[in-house]
Amino acid sequence: MTAKVSSGYGHSGVNRRGDGRQVAEASDHGGRHVLVAADKFKGSLTAVEVAQRVTAGLRRALPGVEVETLPVADGGDGTVAAALAAGFERREAAVAGPLGHEVTAAFALRGDTAVVEMAEASGLQRLPRGVFAPLTASTYGSGELLRAALDAGARTIVFGVGGSATTDGGAGMLTALGARFLDADGEPVAPGGGGLAALARADLTGLDARLKDVDLILASDVDNPLTGPTGAPAVYGPQKGASPDDVEDLDAALTHFAKVLETAFGPDAATHAAAPGAGAAGGIGYGALLLGARFRPGIEVMLDVLGFAPALARADLVITGEGSLDAQTLHGKAPAGVAAAARAAGKDVVAVCGRLALTPQDLAGAGIRRAYPLTEVEPDVALCIAQAGPILEQVAERIGRELAA
Repeated sequence: MTAKVSSGYGHSGVNRRGDGRQVAEASDHGGRHVLVAADKFKGSLTAVEVAQRVTAGLRRALPGVEVETLPVADGGDGTVAAALAAGFERREAAVAGPLGHEVTAAFALRGDTAVVEMAEASGLQRLPRGVFAPLTASTYGSGELLRAALDAGARTIVFGVGGSATTDGGAGMLTALGARFLDADGEPVAPGGGGLAALARADLTGLDARLKDVDLILASDVDNPLTGPTGAPAVYGPQKGASPDDVEDLDAALTHFAKVLETAFGPDAATHAAAPGAGAAGGIGYGALLLGARFRPGIEVMLDVLGFAPALARADLVITGEGSLDAQTLHGKAPAGVAAAARAAGKDVVAVCGRLALTPQDLAGAGIRRAYPLTEVEPDVALCIAQAGPILEQVAERIGRELAA
């Protein structure tokens, strides 16, 4: 729900907006309007919690400031949570986890638009602690989650990919949606990327017919191809427990997968394998492209879906951020996308973060006037992670004091 609230700090009335955003407003708003559009601090605070803590800190220093919160995500884990915070309805489905066990996965729905996060079904967080399955983990549950969105009436599906436990090229997802991948004996190949080495024939004729009438958007912050030196196995396989031998086997299996699909799908199968985003989330991007998905940078898609433009128009200052502002931030992460949109609209932008690894020149190039890392308050990184909430409030209070000056 959306409300103008004091977030438990100070006194104010309540005004329902109905668009999913929250606005903290005192009776004397002082003419300042701050938009908090930050991603999560991974491992310590969700994007919603970041927004709450920043709001609290700002209002300590500047009780009259009006604060609008719009938690954001770039397509990876936290994407559904951001949509829910923006007023989407939570839906759940029982699907297969990456090892085949049943899990309850959520997606977000508003009207006929669904936001589906593959990590909800096939993410690393769905594996038992300390367990990796680089050769056998499957995206089957992600396909079931897409099917649940179709069943709910979705005509536009934003498919956020990232944080996967899998490297199967989306074969599991496609199987859940009606495709068949068979070995030389006509039997289904084993789940996971490793099983694709035995693939002899692919049959896509049974794919869910509803997919032809859906606008499927592949939202990702990476643009890797499926295979090769910058492909899914080589770049992301080690993060999922793949040894050097596993990486070599997975790259060969996915190369073979794409080659076999040329017979069933045509020459576009090879084109899609080399396309930006095909290697996202263990190659599930490739499977999505085969389904006709449009690849777009995740943060751009999410800003559109969340209604960032009208919120930006109301703001005098934008506060963005994430756990670590570093070189990766500049390549499609949420703060860079927020800052680019804000700069285009002529809005001032500052960032909060756990740690800062960018120069002032890097920040200026991204459209961020200044960054405020938690480590300026508490140099001990472990304490910053453990006490991220209270320290972030202190950082936001400092921003508020500077606004009041």
